[in-house]
Amino acid sequence: MTDGAEGTGRSARVRMSVELPLWRALTGYRLVTLCYALALFIPNYHDYAHPLGAALYMGVLTLWTLATWNRVSSAERCNGCFLVVDLGIALTGILLTGVLDTRFRIEDGAATLPSVWTAGAVLGCAIKGGWRWAAGAATLVALANTVEREGLPRDTLHDVLLVWVASIAIGYVVEVARVSERTLARALQIEAANRERERLARDIHDSVLQVLAMVQRRGAALGGEAAELGRMAGEQEIALRTLVAGGLLPPRRPSGPFTDTPADPLPVPAARLPEGPCDLRALLAPCAGPAVTLSAPGTPVLLEAAAAAELAAAVGAALDNVERHAGPDARAWILVEDEPDQVIVTVRDDGPGIAEGRLADAEREGRMGVALSIRGRLRDLGGTAELVSVPGQGTEVELTVPRKSTVPRKSTEERVR
Repeated sequence: MTDGAEGTGRSARVRMSVELPLWRALTGYRLVTLCYALALFIPNYHDYAHPLGAALYMGVLTLWTLATWNRVSSAERCNGCFLVVDLGIALTGILLTGVLDTRFRIEDGAATLPSVWTAGAVLGCAIKGGWRWAAGAATLVALANTVEREGLPRDTLHDVLLVWVASIAIGYVVEVARVSERTLARALQIEAANRERERLARDIHDSVLQVLAMVQRRGAALGGEAAELGRMAGEQEIALRTLVAGGLLPPRRPSGPFTDTPADPLPVPAARLPEGPCDLRALLAPCAGPAVTLSAPGTPVLLEAAAAAELAAAVGAALDNVERHAGPDARAWILVEDEPDQVIVTVRDDGPGIAEGRLADAEREGRMGVALSIRGRLRDLGGTAELVSVPGQGTEVELTVPRKSTVPRKSTEERVR
């Protein structure tokens, strides 16, 4: 809750940094135009058809402007209700001019009772709500002037168009500024996160990674069980280096052989999946190690986050089968191909291969490891999984996922649970 409040406060401060000068200018504009409207009204007081009514309206306009001068000093104070009432007072003054002033003065081009003060109400809508609010408010002012003048003389038309164009332009500029502010705020957040990650990477490199490297060397030198411990330390060192270099990555856990039902590789929890596309290379990076070589393009391989997580899980299932079925000395290679309309990931090993008909026999016996963990995942993505194995020459699994692949909601939620 505190973080959210702080984030809201930071956003508000960033927004105020650009909008505050506009609100301050609008505050001054309303006060100056009030004085101008009074300067036009007072000398011509006796020329009105109903001077007392006109004076009453000008008194209300003066009190309203003075009482609400600070309401337009910031976006937080200037809410929608205030803008509606403010615009209503301006429109009322325009329409009352047709009733309280003489027809001769109106046809002669005399200013309305609120005069140019009306533009302040329109500009408030522009700054608060953007060009759409500005267009709506300016249109209402134009209609009110048309009713008051019983038409649109050339001078009135020019004034109305000037207010209409200026308010829409200001509203559009405000919207662009807000988008730029959000982009800047996001860039600053990313920069801060990168700096923190670099700091953590330095600390980890100076402590944990050096210890793991030392355990790996000492274990290899001692042999026996210590050698196995050293090998595990080396794998963890590689995984940790990848983690600090590329961010959070989904873990894998061991599974069964090709013909057994594996323990499902752990998917990325739904709450941790990023929004929009993510780089498949980052999800496959933890698979690389002393016995696994990863070859990928130098540029990001982007897929929808859920599809990338499922594809990475299928690769993890294939590697788990290599680890348990091909033997401890087997090596594996992962090749990532980024095509315009699809992504292809090939997992190949140099193990003994699979005997012909073995997979079909396993499915008939109810052992659905390859069918569910690999082919099932790719089928849910709208892709394919092709397995080619020659006894004595290893196994190759080719996973193909279309660019616009989707993961069924139910399937994803079930795996997360």
